[in-house]
Amino acid sequence: MIPRPRLSDFKVIGFYGGKIVFGVGLLMVIPLVVALVFREWNPALDFLIGMLSCFSVGLLLQIACFTRRDLTWMQGLVVVSFSWLLAMMLGAIPHYLSGHFGCYLDSCFDLMSGYTTTGLYLLQDLDHISYSLNTWRHLLTYAGGQGIIVIALTFLIRGTAGAFKMYVGEGKEEKLLPNVIQTARAIWLVSLVYLGAGSLVLWAIAVHEGMPLVRGFLHGVWVFMGTWSTGGFAPQSYNIGYYHSLPLEVVTMIIFVVGSFNFALHWAIWTGNRREIYRNIETVSFFITVMVTFTLVVVGLMRLGTYPHLMAIFRKGFYHLVSGHTTTGFMTIYSRELVRQWGDLAMLAIAIAMAIGASACSTAGGFKGLRVGIIFKALFQDIKRIVSPETAVVVQKFHHIRDIILEERHVRGAMFIVLSFVGVHAINTMLGVYYGYPAVQALFDAVSAGSNTGLSCGVVSPMMPALMKVAFIMAMWMGRLEFMAIFALVGFIVAAVRGR
Repeated sequence: MIPRPRLSDFKVIGFYGGKIVFGVGLLMVIPLVVALVFREWNPALDFLIGMLSCFSVGLLLQIACFTRRDLTWMQGLVVVSFSWLLAMMLGAIPHYLSGHFGCYLDSCFDLMSGYTTTGLYLLQDLDHISYSLNTWRHLLTYAGGQGIIVIALTFLIRGTAGAFKMYVGEGKEEKLLPNVIQTARAIWLVSLVYLGAGSLVLWAIAVHEGMPLVRGFLHGVWVFMGTWSTGGFAPQSYNIGYYHSLPLEVVTMIIFVVGSFNFALHWAIWTGNRREIYRNIETVSFFITVMVTFTLVVVGLMRLGTYPHLMAIFRKGFYHLVSGHTTTGFMTIYSRELVRQWGDLAMLAIAIAMAIGASACSTAGGFKGLRVGIIFKALFQDIKRIVSPETAVVVQKFHHIRDIILEERHVRGAMFIVLSFVGVHAINTMLGVYYGYPAVQALFDAVSAGSNTGLSCGVVSPMMPALMKVAFIMAMWMGRLEFMAIFALVGFIVAAVRGR
């Protein structure tokens, strides 16, 4: 049982939560500057109000809850889950004030979608929003992909032993460097280098396709942020299909595949260990599951005769399959085309890919290739035990940065997370069916939300029931934090109410 929280527990949680909320306010400086540069005075006021709200709440929490105590594991996990909710509510202020949302719940939905790199949205009239609001949307996915806790560890929280507890609570476990603060900075170094290179390439493509220099630059940066973070937000309502550009489709696919890799894998390659890319259990698992699910997509599309030739099937089918598998959510077709032209088999194949997701400790969602690989390794180990002599000792290894002996705790942990994801997907699917959506469509968007993907067949819209909006917000939140921090928060609240 969790002991009843003491006042000191609440103070520690409030203090560190205040630091994180203050960091969200600092992020708003960027869209505020964009608004001033482009003379968007009303959006500038929106961001000023949002920024001051974050600063006020953040400073108030730090002053009222000031403490020099370090975090325990429980406190670290609670700080993460609590901070994400608070950051959502305060970060949604500029969204709501923009006038592009029907209600505050819709703006909170988009904020959580951005933070969790999901990419589903309820924003109305996307094609006519301000440059600053578009910058804020894409900055959310870029920052959320690295993790708002990683931002805090990089810039606001220095050298505390409890830092690692918050880092783990945000769904990351691997330290690239011995110190977790250095690890957070290494993650940002990797991301910023790619930001510079990727934005330049996309800018060049946009200008080549006929965009003016300034607008092309903004689209290059925005699209890169949505791509690298596997976030799925795009500057236009037609998503990537707006550009009608094969080079842009190829480049974005390369970026979101690279962005879906484990940050530890990036660091290993950066430091000279290039063999890791084809030895790692996550990349092997990703390649196999992509091939299997893409085969199902091809069969589904060919059976219906959706596209006239194999090249069109490959271009449309492979792009959307990999976009789903990396949990990016970019689309080159309209949402309703999935329902009208793709059929149930292709949609279910993409739903499976979305559920699996990409790598652990990356910007991507889903229950991760690492866990899929571990479960199959455990299955092979059991088969070996059955066919081996009774006296034989069967040892199974897997390679993830280093060789690791497969133990029961690895399998148990992987199965727990996978079953948690499946449970959330099932609940939201049943909720969608209850409200009258066809089962396959309800499943598709439920998996997309819970796995932080962003592909949609049209279920997610401003007209969806409020209860479904709340359920999808919770699914995005739980999926991004991979449940443990959520369970810690629930346990903390129950203990506070009921005691031991």
